[in-house]
Amino acid sequence: MLSDEHATGGGSGRDVDRRMLIDGQLVAAERGASFPSLNPANGNVIGYAPDGTVTDAQAAIAAARRAFDTTSWSTDVDFRSRCLDQLHKALLEHSEELRELTIAEVGATRSLTEGPHLDGPISIARYYADLLKTYPMTEDLGDIEYMGQRNNRWVEKEAAGVVGAIIAYNYPNQLALAKLVPALAAGCTVVLKGAPDTSLITLALGEVIAKHTDIPPGVVNVLSSQDPAVGAALTTSPDVDLVTFTGSTATGRAIMAAASDTVKRVFLELGGKSALIVLDDADFPTAAMMAAFMITSHAGQGCSLPTRMLVPRAHHDELVELVKGNFAMIAYGDPADPGTYMGPLISERQRDKVDGMVQRAVAAGATLITGGNKVDPGYFYEPTLLTNVDPDSEIAQDEVFGPVLVVIAYDDDDDAVRIANNSIFGLSGAVIGGHDRAVAVGRRIRTGTLSINGGNYSAPDSPFGGYKQSGIGREMGIAGLEEFLERKTFAAVVG
Repeated sequence: MLSDEHATGGGSGRDVDRRMLIDGQLVAAERGASFPSLNPANGNVIGYAPDGTVTDAQAAIAAARRAFDTTSWSTDVDFRSRCLDQLHKALLEHSEELRELTIAEVGATRSLTEGPHLDGPISIARYYADLLKTYPMTEDLGDIEYMGQRNNRWVEKEAAGVVGAIIAYNYPNQLALAKLVPALAAGCTVVLKGAPDTSLITLALGEVIAKHTDIPPGVVNVLSSQDPAVGAALTTSPDVDLVTFTGSTATGRAIMAAASDTVKRVFLELGGKSALIVLDDADFPTAAMMAAFMITSHAGQGCSLPTRMLVPRAHHDELVELVKGNFAMIAYGDPADPGTYMGPLISERQRDKVDGMVQRAVAAGATLITGGNKVDPGYFYEPTLLTNVDPDSEIAQDEVFGPVLVVIAYDDDDDAVRIANNSIFGLSGAVIGGHDRAVAVGRRIRTGTLSINGGNYSAPDSPFGGYKQSGIGREMGIAGLEEFLERKTFAAVVG
């Protein structure tokens, strides 16, 4: 087990099951308080996390600042690569324990932990450990003549500094490692704050780092807290040089505003309202199957999942019936059961939000084709299909984060593109149809990622991020490393 001892959670009268990582030590919260983490499949308490305070956050920031300013972490590329190699091996060695915790706390199905919920994120460490061996940290600009003298010029890439990383609950392993690993590869030090609903799995990542790698004290710090002031401390501290956040667009706006006082760099991965465009030359049964299974993946709790299905008006009813039939085949229930495709929503609060949006959509004139019901025990919600949806309505414009698909008819390709781009978001999307035509339509969609006929863009070497109010910057790939680098231009007189 990763946790072989407990820290006292005196504020709640319960021991914590995971500790925060601050300056190389696994610790309880400053005041000893803790809070429960629930299994969303049944509502039972699975463990307790430290309820960190602003003082804890300040201690973590100070440790990260000290580690960046006084150790060789930011300059020793070979050491960083070796530590990331250790991290990759340690994550593999503890993957089964991490898998069971991810299933229990996040509600991820077992099959999803073999992909984007665990095994995929673990491979991020391998990618950046290898990338450091070849990525050029200097760039030669050549010589120029200036005022009769020859000047040699070059650019050196160096770490941005202390990173405050705040993640959402839905894919905690992916979100944590997609921020943490490239930041470490760049030479930054990090304070990572997990989401309250899924704190235990994020704390477990901190334990792996503390116990099974040579990453020095202070380089990685991991916090858990229910107090919004802890996240605010990361975004406003003058000792934090860069903030990276994944979550709602509303919170992202607040973080941008808060970070402006210290003019720190902000890197945001925010909401989405992706469109799946089915062209009239598509294979309709395949398109309907893809739409149904994508929106019910992780119960729809994915910012890039297509939530609007745009269909040719002449084939609207046919496609609706096909999707309805596929929804009837979605097996939902205990995420630990290998036969389960869809697990629960994360909390009763989130389920109430989803249900409220569906009920308001119906009241506004949408037609409920199937679903629209809560399922107990746990926080399950039926796969839900809505038609006759106004493209400007709440259900078509706002992020639902549940297994809810709206179908909107379009007249031609231009109309489909217009509807798809009718959003403040621009994170992802999909087009299904003849290859060349689908690619041509996809190129007109203003999003950061685009799937053609089911293509999978998610991999450690693929940049991920959005246009418009879906965020700023890119995670993963070379672009993900460069988000955490500064460039310093040198010029030296030669001769």
